[in-house]
Amino acid sequence: MTTVRTDVLVIGSGAGGALTAARLAEAGRSVVVVEEGPHVDPDAVEPFSREEMVAKYRNGGLTATLGLPPVNYVEARCVGGGTEINSGLYHRLPSDVLRDWVATWDIGGLDDTAMQRYSAEVERDLSISSLPEDPPPASAVLERGAEGLGWSVLEVPRWYRYERGDDGRHRAVKQTMTRTFVPRAVAAGARLMAGCTVRRLVVRGGRVREARCVVEHADGRREPLSIEADDVFVCAGAIGTPALLQRSGVRRRIGAGLKLHPTIKLAARFPEPFADHSYVPMHQVKEFAPDVTLGGSAFRPGYVALALGDSWAENEKDMVDWERIGVYYASIRSDGAGRVITLPGLDSPIVTYALRESDLSRLARGLVHLGELLFEAGADTLYPSIEGAPAVRHPDQLADLWSLVRRDRVSLMTIHLFSTVGMGERRDRTGADSFGRVWGVGNLRVNDASLLPDAPGVNPQGTIMAIAARNCDQFLSSS
Repeated sequence: MTTVRTDVLVIGSGAGGALTAARLAEAGRSVVVVEEGPHVDPDAVEPFSREEMVAKYRNGGLTATLGLPPVNYVEARCVGGGTEINSGLYHRLPSDVLRDWVATWDIGGLDDTAMQRYSAEVERDLSISSLPEDPPPASAVLERGAEGLGWSVLEVPRWYRYERGDDGRHRAVKQTMTRTFVPRAVAAGARLMAGCTVRRLVVRGGRVREARCVVEHADGRREPLSIEADDVFVCAGAIGTPALLQRSGVRRRIGAGLKLHPTIKLAARFPEPFADHSYVPMHQVKEFAPDVTLGGSAFRPGYVALALGDSWAENEKDMVDWERIGVYYASIRSDGAGRVITLPGLDSPIVTYALRESDLSRLARGLVHLGELLFEAGADTLYPSIEGAPAVRHPDQLADLWSLVRRDRVSLMTIHLFSTVGMGERRDRTGADSFGRVWGVGNLRVNDASLLPDAPGVNPQGTIMAIAARNCDQFLSSS
């Protein structure tokens, strides 16, 4: 078996892992960063296409929690992690949410001043900016509908760099980790190993002694590998991180408390076709935040078919109009919770999630408000993501949706998962201390979405990266 030696091992190359690898390598530490998935050039496949799902998504994008209703969730499996497949929307963590987290979980050394400082660093590094020109039609729908109803709406900034083309228009280049922090880490001396799966960490005497891995080569060969490191940062996401820790015998408060943003959708048909189906709308309606956020989703033909699929017998004929159909959502902060559980003999963990009745009520409210918004914006037909639900063709029919949002009928999804380790000084409620060091294992840290103690109610990448940067600085100052 080959053995690799390094100061720091970073497991995972998404928002938390890539930033961690870059900051520690730039500080002079020797760093190895491993990624289970392949390295896919960000321009190699069309965003939100079937080809992208095959190349970059875990399980081709088809994974769901156990529970009634199940919640379909999406994870990336590639260098750059979720930053390669998400919509690039950026929010700072709301100050009131931060104060609640600090008080509830007794998080030390985290206040609004620190978060604002680290958020500003992330914004600089990722070129956070707004559109330099008019929004695409699918996004303008949200703005038009909200303004007609007098609701609060905003264009959400994105981690995009805009390059002016020969035609005078701007080309948007998403600042994924493969375009930003991964190259920075490599330039500073970090070694990136794609196609390397960490099976387990060997923990003895309160420290990680080695990581036992399997490397899959381009020709299909699989080779065992041992990585020895002074310190280990696990950044494999809210599902992958607790699964690895549990496989390694680290189980205290690990995998419990899963939180997410359950999302319900409406497809909406408009009188005129959308000119460009490659955009994800960047406007969000915040009139009902933080409980409910209204926004837009990907709506290429396959996504439109999926959105119409809950009542396919009735809706199939409308696929001829797919160019006129956009897909929109209502996302909520959930009172429910779930778990990540590993079992011997299973490669993938079992993920459960139990919505509360308050969540179903919030989803129904969000769906009705979303319908009001889309009709105000000019939609003529709405297609709810509810099994067997008829298409809605008039605002007077929206009230009927309340009774249809039931556990046995509603179709939900999420792309935001958190809280399966949790940080803070409340050892009875957290898996790691205020800076991500796992309780009971001196050289083991977590630095990804798993640490967020609750769902933030906003797109989370900015929060994940700000907290990861803060944790890196604390590590460097104390080691």
